[in-house]
Amino acid sequence: MSGRVILWSVAAFLYVVFAFWYTNTGGALTDEEIAEYTAKISAAGGDTERVETLTRFMREDSGRQFIMVNIIDINENPGPVEGAPGASASELMGLYMEYMWPALFSRACHPIFSGAAVFTAMDLAGIEGAENWDQAALMRYRSRRDMLEIVTNPVFDGRHHFKIAALDKTIAYPVETQLYYSDPRLILLLVLFVLVALVDLVVYRRGSS
Repeated sequence: MSGRVILWSVAAFLYVVFAFWYTNTGGALTDEEIAEYTAKISAAGGDTERVETLTRFMREDSGRQFIMVNIIDINENPGPVEGAPGASASELMGLYMEYMWPALFSRACHPIFSGAAVFTAMDLAGIEGAENWDQAALMRYRSRRDMLEIVTNPVFDGRHHFKIAALDKTIAYPVETQLYYSDPRLILLLVLFVLVALVDLVVYRRGSS
């Protein structure tokens, strides 16, 4: 087997492995999974409204990735919080994310955008008290199954109150992508193609001339 064939084969193999891991191949949630996650949420003390909301979210699963849109207003004076007395809002969020970062990254879930607000809301209708926000963030989830795995872990219940205490108000809602040009699968494909093509050109084609 020639060196060029090995080069392109290795690159293709690496891309396929990453794309397989990064993509939800399990399809939509099954009825059995929905029943299992619903039972876990109820056992953890979830109120009726939260259980019903998450159950509907599960039943409407398309099996596709989604982006969680987060709009955040930081609580500047969180006050005493169980497990972290005297902690600031940023410290409380740090305690919450100590669990979330490993749980997210291990499931190909990750932030794709984060930014600080530079002005108050400039277009507001149908909602009161939503003029002021501090941050916005977009979090990519590989699937609804991955999100449910994260939030039904008992460790999550022990950390979630840190996030709630750190925020004055927040809005979070999921969207499914229609245009997503920053998808890492596309970026990796382009980068690998360019790099391997350059190596092919410099090492093999020049060497054969």
